[in-house]
Amino acid sequence: MNGLRIYINPTDADPRGGRSVFYSRRADGPFYRWQFEESLGQWRGSRVRLPDVTLRLLSIAALQAVPPTLRARLDGHYIE
Repeated sequence: MNGLRIYINPTDADPRGGRSVFYSRRADGPFYRWQFEESLGQWRGSRVRLPDVTLRLLSIAALQAVPPTLRARLDGHYIE
């Protein structure tokens, strides 16, 4: 996907290992927060306005750290 960046907040680590929260942004567009909803068994995204303090905490996520189910959801969300 052209211009898509996926972020993590290192302070949001899941105690079970892995990550349950990711952030995404395409080009200069809005940020989205993605959280895995256990009860639904799927990733849910919502548009967010992140305060500057949170933006400074975000780190680029390695593609290997992004679950395949979230990658598929992002593909559907950011249709070219």
